[in-house]
Amino acid sequence: MLYHLFHYLDKIFDIPGGGLFNFISFRTGLAFIMALLLSTLFGRRIIDYLQKKQIGETIRDLGLEGQMSKKGTPTMGGIIIIIAILIPTLLLASLTNIYVLLMIITTVWLGTIGFLDDYIKVFRKNKEGLKGKFKIVGQIGLGLIVGMTMYLSPDVVLRENKEVKGETQRVENVLYSKHDVKSTKTTIPFVKNNNFNYADVFKSAGEKAQDYGWILFVFVAIFIVTAVSNGANLTDGLDGLATGSSAIMGVILGILAYVSGNVNYAGYLNIMYLPGTGELLVFAGAFIGATIGFLWYNSFPAQVFMGDTGSLTIGGIIAVFAIVTRKELLIPILCGVFLVESLSVMMQVSYFKFTKKRFGEGKRIFKMTPLHHHYQKPGNAGIQAIFQRPIQAMPESKIVIRFWIVGIILAAITIITLKIR
Repeated sequence: MLYHLFHYLDKIFDIPGGGLFNFISFRTGLAFIMALLLSTLFGRRIIDYLQKKQIGETIRDLGLEGQMSKKGTPTMGGIIIIIAILIPTLLLASLTNIYVLLMIITTVWLGTIGFLDDYIKVFRKNKEGLKGKFKIVGQIGLGLIVGMTMYLSPDVVLRENKEVKGETQRVENVLYSKHDVKSTKTTIPFVKNNNFNYADVFKSAGEKAQDYGWILFVFVAIFIVTAVSNGANLTDGLDGLATGSSAIMGVILGILAYVSGNVNYAGYLNIMYLPGTGELLVFAGAFIGATIGFLWYNSFPAQVFMGDTGSLTIGGIIAVFAIVTRKELLIPILCGVFLVESLSVMMQVSYFKFTKKRFGEGKRIFKMTPLHHHYQKPGNAGIQAIFQRPIQAMPESKIVIRFWIVGIILAAITIITLKIR
C-alpha cells in the first residue's frame, strides 16, 4: 500500500525521497526491518496472551533429555510469523504483482490450515488435531491454485536464455527473445543447458505436448507444496531448528528471485529471465525478518513454539516461492534438511513394517525419527537399531546448530549450481 501511495505521490507531486520506494532493494531492507521489529516487539505481547490463555504444548514422554521441561510452553506462535510477513508485504510490495499475490494467498491459506490444527489440539483437547486427510486436501488445493495460476495468468511469462558463442567457443553474450512467452520450462541443476521443459516428456504427443506439459507441471506443484510443507512440519521438533533452517532457505530464494527478475544478472548467470519475480525479494525480506525475529523467542530454551500454524506455513512458502521462480527442481538440495527428516520417517516406518511382516518383529534403522531425535537418544538406550551412533546423547542446541551448518552448506551448493553445469 505504501509502495502504491508513494509511487502515486512521487509521480504527481514529485515528493523528495518518494522515489526510494521504486527501488526493490530499499523496500526489501525496510520489509526485513519491519518484520524483525514486529516479530520481536509485538511477538512478546502475543506470547504473553498465549500464556494467559494457557495455550500450552502437550508433550508426550519419549524419553528424550529435557523433553518434559517443554510442557506448557505456549504454542501457535506461528501467528507471530504470519503477521510479521503479511504486514510488511502488504505495505511495501506491489500488490498488482501476480507472484506477490500468490505468496500472500499461500501464507493465509496454509496459516489457516495450521491454525485449525493447533486450535483443535489446544482448545478441543484432541491430540490428533485436524485429520490428516483434511491437511492433505488443503495442501493439494493450494498446489492446484498455484499451478493453475501459473498456467492461466497472462502475467506469468519468461524469456529463455540463449548463448552466443565466438570463434573460441567461449560464451560472449546471452541473448533473450524480444517477446515474453508462456512456457513450462524450469531450471534443472548440473546440466549444461539447464532449462528443462515439462512438455518434452510428451514429445510424442505432437501439438498436445505443451498442454500435457502444463498438466504435469500442476501435479509437480501439488507434490512439492505437500512434500515441503510436511517436511517443515516434521523438522519442527527442536527449539529453533525449523525456524533457523527456513531463514537460511529464505535468503537463497530471495537471491534467486532477484537475479531471475533482473535481465542483466540473469544474462550474466545465463539463466531464464522471469519478468516480475524481482518483486518477490520484498516478500523474502519480510519472511527472513519474521523468522529471525521469531528465533529470538524460539531459540533454546524456547519461550514459544510455532506449532502447525507456523511450520506448515513456512514450508508452503518455501515450496511456492521455488515453484514460481522456476527453481522447484533445486528443492532437494536447498531443502535437504527437510528432505532428510522426511526420508528418515518414511524409511523407519517402511523398514519396521517390512521386518515385522517377514520376521514377526519390527526392527528400526534409526534409534528414533524424525532424524533429529536420533541424536537425542544415547546408543545404550536399549533400542535395537541399525545405526546406534552417536553413543552419547547430544545436547539439543548442538544438534540444531549442526543442522543449520548443513543447511548453510546446502544453500551454498544451491547457488553455485547456477554456474556448475
